[in-house]
Amino acid sequence: MHGAPYAVGNKDEDCPAITPFLVEGDDRPAVIVCPGGAYGARACHEGEPIARWLNGLGISAFVLRYRVAPYTYPCALLDVQRAIRTVRYKAEHFRIDPNKIGVLGFSAGGHLASNAGTSYDKGNEDVEDVIERESCRPDLLVLCYPVITLKEPFTHAGSRKNLLGKDADPDKAEQLSSEVNVTGDTPPTFLWHTSDDEDVPVENSLMFAAALSKHKVLFDLHVYAKGRHGLGLAEDKEHTREWTAACASWLAYNGFK
Repeated sequence: MHGAPYAVGNKDEDCPAITPFLVEGDDRPAVIVCPGGAYGARACHEGEPIARWLNGLGISAFVLRYRVAPYTYPCALLDVQRAIRTVRYKAEHFRIDPNKIGVLGFSAGGHLASNAGTSYDKGNEDVEDVIERESCRPDLLVLCYPVITLKEPFTHAGSRKNLLGKDADPDKAEQLSSEVNVTGDTPPTFLWHTSDDEDVPVENSLMFAAALSKHKVLFDLHVYAKGRHGLGLAEDKEHTREWTAACASWLAYNGFK
């Protein structure tokens, strides 16, 4: 994924990439993982450990290195869209099902995933780049304590600043608030959050779930009583760690098994 639009150099941070974690077998489902980090970094514990967990469910995974600050919108969105197209185009090479490609994101990575699920196209058959001919619509979404809105009072200020700049245009913030972009074609979605998240208020997940309900899109919503932001797999939290079992069940229900 070198030579990305708007790139200002050729170092790793200028070049989006996907790291594959593949499972044995043909026509496997796949999930692209977007770690969180307020669009200023990418949290390691929300990358490879999540891919390994997905592998344990029989799902191939791809951890996305998307561009973060000083890169701003639309770079990260273009990166995840390109990742979806690439995985779909190379489905035979990766031995995956091109009709079972999901996107999973944490925190700001959840905003990126939700943005991918509400802003996509079916590809452009007229372009020379064969990868760009592929659809960038995910087949499902998994959103973990996601940033959804970029509007006050429930946005995460750091994510909004890194994505849109210090003086964010209110119209652009509205445009990129995923809850306002849900349609009946938005992919089925799994969401989880904690009710006392002090960094990204639970209202983010609640608003997205409400929008999905309004448009009759099927979803799972799990809100746990307590837990700090950024729990990842939450393996040391007896109650909250149950999100992985709930998500595994939901993924299987949606044919990702």
